[in-house]
Amino acid sequence: MKSAAAWLACARPETVDSFLAGLSDGALMGLPWLFEFWALPHQLPPEGVWKTWVIMGGRGAGKTRAGAEWVRREVEGSRPRDPGRSARVALVGETLDQVQKVMVFGESGIMACSPPDRRPVWEATKRRLVWPNGAVAEVYSAHDPDSLRGPQFDAAWADELAKWPKAGEAWDMLQFALRLGRDPRQVVTTTPQNVGALKAILNNPTTVVTQAPTEANRAYLAASFLEEVRTRYGGTRLGRQELEGLLIEDVEGALWTTATIDGCRSGPPEALSRIVVAVDPPVSGHESSDECGIVVVGVLTEGPPSQWRAWVLEDASLGAASPDAWARAAIAAMERHGADRLVAEVNQGGALVESVLRTIDPTLPYRAVHAARGKSARAEPVAALYEQGRVHHLRGLSMLEDQMCRMTIRGYDGKGSPDRVDALVWALTELVVAPAQRWRRPQVRRL
Repeated sequence: MKSAAAWLACARPETVDSFLAGLSDGALMGLPWLFEFWALPHQLPPEGVWKTWVIMGGRGAGKTRAGAEWVRREVEGSRPRDPGRSARVALVGETLDQVQKVMVFGESGIMACSPPDRRPVWEATKRRLVWPNGAVAEVYSAHDPDSLRGPQFDAAWADELAKWPKAGEAWDMLQFALRLGRDPRQVVTTTPQNVGALKAILNNPTTVVTQAPTEANRAYLAASFLEEVRTRYGGTRLGRQELEGLLIEDVEGALWTTATIDGCRSGPPEALSRIVVAVDPPVSGHESSDECGIVVVGVLTEGPPSQWRAWVLEDASLGAASPDAWARAAIAAMERHGADRLVAEVNQGGALVESVLRTIDPTLPYRAVHAARGKSARAEPVAALYEQGRVHHLRGLSMLEDQMCRMTIRGYDGKGSPDRVDALVWALTELVVAPAQRWRRPQVRRL
């Protein structure tokens, strides 16, 4: 869905001329300030009944502009001195300085968005904005939740809440203060982060959410910026959070965290000693089947096994697929990477797994592995390799990484089966964990 401005930008010249010619002089003068005309869909308030509107988006997605325009929409009336829906507004940010620099005087802040005849006056000593109709917006810092005790409001704008140092306390104090008018409301503009206060707000039934990636606002962003962040962060968990505006959660007791995975990001290795493709095949091949985990991992075997380092090269996993489809995909991954061996779990398929693979390639170097322990127990030695900084990830592994961050010491905290993680564990067990165990095993001398 495009904005009206986007439609006009794509229209033929004669259509544009006809549209503009049909506007009065007053309408032409007011058009630059009519945000409903220029706004992207995620920047407009949702319809229906709600208490909190959360605008989650990537960096530069237009969140600040949306928040500033919502405040305008709340306080302005039909004419400059007419009352609006709200008259007492709280502007809350990480610090007082951030509120002033971004929310009030920023390039997309309230002052920049306001037409001359409706522009509020900044009263620096009182840290507040005052509109021609008497509406007032006061500035508060999330560092000082108690400053929200006492005042009362009928609207509030909370910016970058996921960064607030005392988010839970500040948000609670704001809720007690939001008690004026018949239907006080608030907007939250933030790049999502895995913090409890934001997740609690999102889970509230009176909350509505709009979401957009950085790309949605590309017309107003430098092309060099977009190219740089795509190159550096595309296909990473951090990129999904900061560019796609998605909430990436860490589960309590997870064997891997977002910080751990982001810390193991690496470019391709110069050389590898061995490469394997590990497969965790589904039990069946119909539409409701689990995924088929197919993960490619290489290892550099310099020094004793305790010093070996591994690189996760590709996640070639498939959705529900027939045995022939996943077998061909696994063998194709071997060919792409010049892998030395294919490792497959056979607890469910038994000899059928090897049979399917060998119908495609009879000479396939193959090892069958059996799961004698639970998924978490098998994964713990592999998670330890990550803690030691011995496993590196190339880009483009976000779906695998999402599963990893939901794998806990109690089991998998997600839907379905963690087939991608299972394949990863089998690959790293084959390449690093098992050789290290054999290296440490004491030699028995026979007389």
